[in-house]
Amino acid sequence: MSVADALQLMLAFGMFIVALIALIVELIKSQQKNNPS
Repeated sequence: MSVADALQLMLAFGMFIVALIALIVELIKSQQKNNPS
């Protein structure tokens, strides 16, 4: 595995993690909006 391949894999994985976190944050926001406790 070359350095370029490793960097590309890390970048793709990082983007996936960021998207996952953003999705979770949006879900939490919508839950709080629906249930004002």
